[in-house]
Amino acid sequence: MVNEVKRCDWAAKNKLEQEYHDNEWGIPVHDDKKLFKMLILEGKQAGLSWSTILSKMNTLCEAFDNFDPAVLVTYDEAKIEALLHNDGIIKNRQKVNAVVHNAKVYFKICEEFGSLDNYLWSFVNYHPIINSWARIEEVPASTPVSDAISKDLKKKGFKFVGSTTVYAFMQAVGMVNDHLTTCAFYKRS
Repeated sequence: MVNEVKRCDWAAKNKLEQEYHDNEWGIPVHDDKKLFKMLILEGKQAGLSWSTILSKMNTLCEAFDNFDPAVLVTYDEAKIEALLHNDGIIKNRQKVNAVVHNAKVYFKICEEFGSLDNYLWSFVNYHPIINSWARIEEVPASTPVSDAISKDLKKKGFKFVGSTTVYAFMQAVGMVNDHLTTCAFYKRS
């Protein structure tokens, strides 16, 4: 008999979600480019399911030069129009324009705070918030910390960074451990 790994409820649906849950979700990230990429991807998810983003991940990364801010700030109208004709991405003009815009804001944050990592992790005192939820229904969609980050990111000029998006980002990059206590990966963070 094969022992099935106990995961958080949301990751029980398909292989892509399981792999993401097991190998990335909730692991603290301190690399600026990865933090920026995940912030953009969480913003792209707004109104969609995370499994949609996961299924398009390779195409999205290829189309957007792996979300490298130094490349994104060079995008012009012709590049944006080409992206809007790419069937492998989420073709929402506002979201595509926001990627380029947010890359410009990224550099302002890095200049002011030394790095995106330093800026974002300062909101959690540079240590993950460890929660202890037993059921998925207990996990909040946003918190006062995600409210504060969202508000500050918007003030700095970021787009598609509402509090729910920011909280999902915090979960993804390990700023908060929201693995259920019954999950095999709870104590990893």
